[in-house]
Amino acid sequence: MPQLPIDVTRTLPTDGYAGALAGRIWRPGIGPSVVAIREDGVFDVSAAFPTMSQLAALANPATDLAKAKGEFAGNLADILANTPIDTRDESKPWLLAPTDLQVLKAAGVTFAVSMLERVIEERARGNPDAAAAIRAEVNRLVGDDLQKLKPGSEAAMKLKEVLIAQGAWSQYLEVGIGPDAEVFTKAPTLSAVGTLADAGLHPKSTWNNPEPEVVVIVSPDGRITGAALGNDVNLRDFEGRSALLLSKAKDNNGSCAIGPFIRFFDATFTLDDVRKTDVTLVVEGPDNFRLEGTSSISKISRDPEDLVAQTIGPVHQYPDGFALFLGTMFAPTKDRDDVGKGFTHKIGDIVTVAAPKLGAITNRMKTSDQVAPWTYGLTAFMQNLAKRGLLGK
Repeated sequence: MPQLPIDVTRTLPTDGYAGALAGRIWRPGIGPSVVAIREDGVFDVSAAFPTMSQLAALANPATDLAKAKGEFAGNLADILANTPIDTRDESKPWLLAPTDLQVLKAAGVTFAVSMLERVIEERARGNPDAAAAIRAEVNRLVGDDLQKLKPGSEAAMKLKEVLIAQGAWSQYLEVGIGPDAEVFTKAPTLSAVGTLADAGLHPKSTWNNPEPEVVVIVSPDGRITGAALGNDVNLRDFEGRSALLLSKAKDNNGSCAIGPFIRFFDATFTLDDVRKTDVTLVVEGPDNFRLEGTSSISKISRDPEDLVAQTIGPVHQYPDGFALFLGTMFAPTKDRDDVGKGFTHKIGDIVTVAAPKLGAITNRMKTSDQVAPWTYGLTAFMQNLAKRGLLGK
């Protein structure tokens, strides 16, 4: 049975503590606290930033985080070691998801390349000659590099007409190459789980998968101020039955994982770094199954700033900001049990999502009714901040 890897080097970005790393921990007797992750320890900076959403909304969160002295809360190795619920000592701190009051949003169908190939394969029904003919017509309209296809453009609309004529149009193609992005609420505020936590699958699901993604952190005025990693756990059977089951396919106890930390933008890490990020996925199963994959943000069809602009603005505001999953091009198809049946999770799978400048988030898969219940909501959080004298700061 694979074990949750408790490894500081593996959790941190490849440049270690060089960036502006912020997280959240639970401090026994105190409660959830915003912390700065530094080489000399983990420091509680809640006195300066009672919530992560407040820190993320500042003009320059990285600079302000660096200036905050904070109270020493422990070293990262000890806090990581105390995070898995099976072995946790509740008298010592443990790591939480780094978001708090931010709304948890997600974008879907943001990689046109893999989406169009799936449509071509579906339409061709396994006939390579038919697939070649459809692909040739697509290439005639938009060229050989589908990565250049801009959703909503004239070329995209011509492609839409071709696919409709081929009988291959779908609601997923509409949001994949049409002008309007698919952006939905992934999970309730405060419900995300962090690294080394158990992540949840609906117990009735028999076909599901991880979705390794970059999560951008957005301020109330629409600025992207940092990023983290996420696993947008997905139920392929539920959503496949009906797109109207999207909320049930996406929002279950433990189904939204974000972490390990938020890295705010500074000289060492910028939005252009996000645009070039390669996100890797490793699944290690109790059956000795191993799956590896990569999703490159450089191949995204909609720029992160475009996705943010379609989420916030005159028609929708987020006073506490939001965290936005950017989507993934990785859909695991490797056969696990029988030939032709593809991939689905098994209870006990260890899933690691990693990127060089964002570190790694690792979760163990269970059913959502086996994951620790979510009981600490907004009321408890506000009461805690009031008791600590942090409201109004």
